Amino acid sequence: MSTKNPRLNVVLEPSLYTAVRNLAKRDGTSLSLKARDLIREALEYCEDAYWAKEANKREAAFNKKTALSHKQVWAKQ
Repeated sequence: MSTKNPRLNVVLEPSLYTAVRNLAKRDGTSLSLKARDLIREALEYCEDAYWAKEANKREAAFNKKTALSHKQVWAKQ
């Protein structure tokens, strides 16, 4: 059986499997789709955490005296 999307096999402890199964039942989806959605949400969370960390670094390095105003930035074009 050839498929368009790659496959991933995951081993879960019983309590985690039960939790995912219950979420899938609650939402009326398959285990596979629920696991995919949970992984997608986790990756989005990790990405958000990364960009928040980067924003904090930029904010700490920000110097109002050397920063350009909106008008200055757009006048350079």
